[in-house]
Amino acid sequence: MTATSRPEGELSIARYLQEPQVGPTAARIVLGAQLRKLRTGAGISREAAGEAIRGSHAKITRLERGQVGFKRPDLADLLTLYQVIDPERRDDYFELADQANSAGWWHEYSDVLEDWFELHLGLEEAAALIRTYQVQFLPGLLQTEEYAHAVTRIGYPSAPQTKVDRLVALRMERQRLLTRPDAPRLWAVVDEAVLRRPFGGTEVMVAQLRHLLEAVQMPNVTLQIAPFSVGANAAAGAPFSILRFAEPELPDKVYLEQLTSALYLDKQESVDQYTAVMDRLCTEADTPKDTADFLASLIDQLA
Repeated sequence: MTATSRPEGELSIARYLQEPQVGPTAARIVLGAQLRKLRTGAGISREAAGEAIRGSHAKITRLERGQVGFKRPDLADLLTLYQVIDPERRDDYFELADQANSAGWWHEYSDVLEDWFELHLGLEEAAALIRTYQVQFLPGLLQTEEYAHAVTRIGYPSAPQTKVDRLVALRMERQRLLTRPDAPRLWAVVDEAVLRRPFGGTEVMVAQLRHLLEAVQMPNVTLQIAPFSVGANAAAGAPFSILRFAEPELPDKVYLEQLTSALYLDKQESVDQYTAVMDRLCTEADTPKDTADFLASLIDQLA
């Protein structure tokens, strides 16, 4: 079968395989979405699909949401069940599964990386736009090393220093995505209270504020401060992030980080609600220029 005779959804797989920056998390989500299309198109229930791979409907759900990797025998059985018989078509699925099962750069930090945060790193790596609202700490992508040490120690008060150092190194490595050739756009709204908390002491905070002034000069970074005057109808009670992707197979994701876990929401109703909150925050927060002026003023007060 030639590429031109493939179903429309599978044409995107062929294009996706040609992308130079494909990460394992994005590949898992794309593959899961394609398998869901195949299953529903064939009129097969999750229960029946689960039985075909000696699993349950819950396993099929995790596979289709891109939450777990793919075993080649399971993928082969599902493709057969969904009547994908042509060797060329099957090879594309197997190749994408190989990418989905590969280790991301963060695998090097598996000794300190929480499982629930690993998914966020993969989504962040694949995102074209990251919108985030923070109420306690500055976004990890904009933290200095010293500031990161201070706030990481707060989160891990009894951890050995070696673990804190490794977590900070992970955060610094994570920031490299902002300067890569196809860097995503970061649009952050930060509550004023975050900048009033001198984590690490005055010297560390002044250096952090100067770093922010440098960061906002980057063409792909937008920072807005939500002052105390922002109305309660616009402010959210907890931090959250919205990740958007260039690939149409990847739905927007809302990331809600908790103390020892995280929630990932992709139902359109939930995404729309959080997007509306983010839009209100951006409207009522200081403009990027006013934010830069506020940062400079705050540096003068602290220095």
